[in-house]
Amino acid sequence: MFERQVAIDAVLQAIQLCQRVQAEMADSDSVDKSDGSPVTVADFGSQAIICRIISDKFPDDAIVAEEDSQALRKDSTLLDRVASFVSQQGEDTSLQAVCDWIDRGRGKIGQRFWTLDPIDGTKGFLRGDQYAIALALIVNGVVQLGVLGCPNLRQKWKTAGGERGCLFAAERGNGTHMLSLDGRIKEPVRVSHTVHCLAESFESAHGDRAANASIARNLKFTEPPIRVDSQAKYGLIARGEASVYIRLPHPITPDRHECIWDHAAGLIVVEEAGGMVSDADGKRLDFLQGRRFTANRGIVATNGVMHPHVLEGVRLHSNAGSGPPF
Repeated sequence: MFERQVAIDAVLQAIQLCQRVQAEMADSDSVDKSDGSPVTVADFGSQAIICRIISDKFPDDAIVAEEDSQALRKDSTLLDRVASFVSQQGEDTSLQAVCDWIDRGRGKIGQRFWTLDPIDGTKGFLRGDQYAIALALIVNGVVQLGVLGCPNLRQKWKTAGGERGCLFAAERGNGTHMLSLDGRIKEPVRVSHTVHCLAESFESAHGDRAANASIARNLKFTEPPIRVDSQAKYGLIARGEASVYIRLPHPITPDRHECIWDHAAGLIVVEEAGGMVSDADGKRLDFLQGRRFTANRGIVATNGVMHPHVLEGVRLHSNAGSGPPF
């Protein structure tokens, strides 16, 4: 699949930019969006690079991405910084071109489109911790390809001091592979049926930790949860280092629906490694509803064999009245 190599190359180029930004980060390189969440020079630069590459190779394809250039057009200093980092990738870059590339991410959902989170886990990026660059191709409502770049994720989670940085690439019907950041295929990856460990968000506001803990107890999990930012959690399940990821709405925001770019690449990475992904009711995630999963509630990703048990745990937790209805 030609798209697979294009997507890998695009994510690898974006990783290089993000690593340079992280090494040279200035206080002015981050601003808050209207919802209070941070966005950085790296978010904008990553989106510009990936949207340019996808647009060049597939000019008729829509791209649905997280960011737009509105904040940059109001902040010339920030825009100059973004353009500077993008130009270091060898691009002959004008300020207008950078904004136009970013705004290619304002495409409409249709029968064939790409979805992109240029930095998933921006708070993790700012801490120098986990983040991911997530790109997926969706055709007729089904994720066909996903590339998940995790620049700070150790290639073996429990190996302290091990090599950092990996990329997961999954193609429908062709499995999931983990690559090193120089692009070499390291190995095909598969979920584990013997590991019993929960992965959950590092940020407590990104889910219902009380519900997660209750469900984990019912599953008789004894290991503490792995808490990491971003879709790196999907990668941990795909390569057998965690077995369950549950993302239920936080009690403060019970009606919140997830964004499609926060889960598309991770979904196929897990599924092609032998796992399962659904919403909290066991329904398939509907990628044709809009930029959010308005027809779905929550996310459950597992190694497959545990999926019905986790869904039952979610149901029991909800019925027990120990949290808001999902």
